[in-house]
Amino acid sequence: MKKKIAILGSTGSIGKCLINIIKKDKRNFEIILLSADENYKELLRQAKFFNVKNLIITNRQCYDKIKKDNYSKKIKVYNNFENFKKIFKKKIDYTMSSISGIQGLKPTIEIIKHTKKIAIANKESIICGWDLIEKRLKRHKTKFIPVDSEHFSIWYALKDIEKNLIEKIYLTASGGPFLEKSLKNLKKVNIKQVTNHPNWKMGKKISTDSATMINKVFEIIEAKKIFKISYNKLAIIIHPKSYVHAIIKLKNGITKIIVHDTNMKIPIFNSLYSSKKIINSKKLDFKTLNNLDFRDADPIKFPLIKVLKMLPNNTSLFETILVSINDKFVELFLSNKIKFTDISIKMNKMLSLYNFKKYKKIKPKNIEEIIKMNTKIKNNIEYFIKN
Repeated sequence: MKKKIAILGSTGSIGKCLINIIKKDKRNFEIILLSADENYKELLRQAKFFNVKNLIITNRQCYDKIKKDNYSKKIKVYNNFENFKKIFKKKIDYTMSSISGIQGLKPTIEIIKHTKKIAIANKESIICGWDLIEKRLKRHKTKFIPVDSEHFSIWYALKDIEKNLIEKIYLTASGGPFLEKSLKNLKKVNIKQVTNHPNWKMGKKISTDSATMINKVFEIIEAKKIFKISYNKLAIIIHPKSYVHAIIKLKNGITKIIVHDTNMKIPIFNSLYSSKKIINSKKLDFKTLNNLDFRDADPIKFPLIKVLKMLPNNTSLFETILVSINDKFVELFLSNKIKFTDISIKMNKMLSLYNFKKYKKIKPKNIEEIIKMNTKIKNNIEYFIKN
């Protein structure tokens, strides 16, 4: 019997990786839904190849263009995520949620009741709305698997392990393109240099987040929420080769080190299939294992690591503010409106303001509250910069 699946964000890097995996095993899958924001041409190619009957494309202009294609006349094409009830008559087997940004939160939460298993690759959903996601997962008895390589590695390593056995979890970071440069030498770096990640092929936004190390701060927040582990048991460790993805030190004297190829194929494949399914992967790289080169994450070189000390232990709207401010500053940098070093300087300064610190005590009640806060921050950020 074919597995019925949906892919939210099928034209992004995660979505494409999943599509390529399924292509090799096409007869065992039926794709019920694909979604994209702007890349309607790629979406159509995917839909035609897999004979997909439901598409969602959220950009209005791209929606109008896709509707003109003859294939669109044979299927259902929607402009938003308000039509899940029409698309899913009963629970499907698997959903990949890989829409980037805060706009991925609502569809991620809404699709949970329509799927038996959900793999989430959207950082913002977990950081800003994990409590809401977790409630839905429990209510609808939906299985969750994190797809980010570090969190998948932790999830895999902690199977059948009691939480009270955990002494420390280390999330590895490559250090990005400027690991060997001092902070004072980064004032004049350009967008091309910032987004030239040494190990991963990623978009400009996530590559910039890697260069500032805020992506690893986000991953610490995710790990804290997903695995219910306090911040003092989580740490960032620099590992330039990105071969080790997580290290788990247990109180029984055992340490687990999770290694896999430097690509997203491994976690995505294992989120889709059972552990009995075999994948072709590279041989163990003993040359890298003999020189893992672990280093402490330096908060002087990567000032945004200091954000970890600002985070409240409770779930709050402060995490949404953090994500929103970072999104806006990265956008300004990628538009050549601020320097690369301004991102960390201005973010640390803004997050210390009382206007934002007061939200550490306020827990988001619903999706709308999170989205409203995100919009408010982005719309008013220039005011806060000047003041």
